[in-house]
Amino acid sequence: MVSENDFELIKKFLAGDESAFNLIAKKYQKKIYWHARQMLGNHLDADDVTQEVLIVIYKKLGSFNFNSSLFTWIYRIINTRSLNLIRRRKIKNFFSLDDDENTFEPTSKEDIVEDITNREKLNQVSKALEKLPPKQRQIFIMRNYEELSYEEISKITGITEGGLKANYFHALRKVLELTNEKK
Repeated sequence: MVSENDFELIKKFLAGDESAFNLIAKKYQKKIYWHARQMLGNHLDADDVTQEVLIVIYKKLGSFNFNSSLFTWIYRIINTRSLNLIRRRKIKNFFSLDDDENTFEPTSKEDIVEDITNREKLNQVSKALEKLPPKQRQIFIMRNYEELSYEEISKITGITEGGLKANYFHALRKVLELTNEKK
């Protein structure tokens, strides 16, 4: 995932080349959206967080220190923004979502076929994820949907690998319990 191209684009952007930012945004926009979607559970919130993250990247790219990959830096921003929205939602008692908002929106023929065959399981897992504490949900999503290693997740979240494994174990156990209850 790390590419020298990212660093070159950052340097071009910092030197005043706005088109370099457009290339960064184009490269990461879908990844930002889908990670936020998994964290938040609906399109509108994920879309809002995606826009926020892109704005933060634009404004803060000058503070990028080149010690980590751009991918890691962006995921920290996504996680922070998503967790903040979850906290705000809890405070306002909007944590539970309508089923209408929580439906999968396929974008291609392949997605439609996959949606037809997996809709029930996806809905069960999504509902189970909503019941997890935010940190466990974040780790579960990064491990299963983003397919990140514990080392990568540790760099993004700042949680030790041992702590991640424990959180993941509890999240996995809870998701399995909740999805098996519905059978």
